[in-house]
Amino acid sequence: MDHHAYRHALAERLAGSELPVPEAELDARCRRLREAMADAGLDALLLTDPADLYYLTGYHTFEVSVHACLVVDAARLVLQVPSIETGPAVVTARVDEILGYRWESPEEVIAPLAETLAPHRAIGLDPLSAGLRHGVLAPLQQRLGAERFRDDGGALVDALRLVKSPLELDCLRESARITGLGIRAAREVVAPGVSDGAVAAEGARAMLAAGSEFMSLQPIVTVGSRSGTIHVNHKRRTIGAGEPVFLEFGSAFERYTAPMMSTVVAGRADDEMRALRDACRAAFEALCAAMRPGNTFDDAARAGEAAIAGLNAGIAERAFFSGVFGYSVGAQFPPSWVEGTGYLARGQERELEADMVFHLPLCLRLPGRFGIGVSDTVRVTPGGGEPLTDNDWQLHERP
Repeated sequence: MDHHAYRHALAERLAGSELPVPEAELDARCRRLREAMADAGLDALLLTDPADLYYLTGYHTFEVSVHACLVVDAARLVLQVPSIETGPAVVTARVDEILGYRWESPEEVIAPLAETLAPHRAIGLDPLSAGLRHGVLAPLQQRLGAERFRDDGGALVDALRLVKSPLELDCLRESARITGLGIRAAREVVAPGVSDGAVAAEGARAMLAAGSEFMSLQPIVTVGSRSGTIHVNHKRRTIGAGEPVFLEFGSAFERYTAPMMSTVVAGRADDEMRALRDACRAAFEALCAAMRPGNTFDDAARAGEAAIAGLNAGIAERAFFSGVFGYSVGAQFPPSWVEGTGYLARGQERELEADMVFHLPLCLRLPGRFGIGVSDTVRVTPGGGEPLTDNDWQLHERP
């Protein structure tokens, strides 16, 4: 049978059988989005971010490298996927129509998608979505007219996703629990002579055994001088005596990720390591105090900066920090657990709202020497930031 017959046969038995979100929750999300679309004067949205598709329909798969999109208008949700994604579309998504195309024939994408969009005069896009392909958008604009397409569609979905529902908070709490199990398991195997890969493997084993799905990012483990370089990962390095081992893990529960960082020393921590840990802790406390509704993302970042400088004015000059004190997290897919809807950083003037959730990636790195990172995932509440993860904020020593 071809993928069309497969879709119908599968739907007879398993349609919606793995829908990860209650229909009432999906209804509420779509209703709020359609209200925002009407206010913005948009007739339709063309969405391509896998997390946006999941948020509005429940559709999810580990194969996110292929073209898939969702058309949202006032009445319908139309999901377009390749033939190899027919199964996930049928069993995990709630939509009004599924448009299939042969995986090996992407030229079949344009005609049915253009037909779906043709009645709409104002179509919103997310121009920063990695899934928005020039090879799809350019032919659509040629057929329908580039003037129909606007670049403000992504912001509407981002605004919704930034504030988490009670169901989403529950998913993040469960991810936080599983992440903590992984961090603690990995700490226990840190010792001189152990490889960074063995530490990552133990953390991954613990998270998968506790219920994590496929993760949006692999467990991150770096040793010694490599911990001073941002965004490298385990690479068959052996832990030496006295070296710090940086851990950053994030399990996935119903695609929601609550990340956490920890640093373990294979021996005794020295005064400089402790000073960096103390600076991270000071920034964390200041951030949590500032993470109240009505304060801006910029306010929170400045509070973090002031805390680090107030504790040790020289650290800012000697150690690298990314400049982002927090980034929003929620439902995500590889290659990242970063939601991308908001950042606690200088110049970000959006106001904090209750039930926004941020990972606070507090890591200070001395280039070529080492880095010390400790973090929590934190929910915004009227009383300030409330950790969802359970970091103990210790610089762990494994003598």
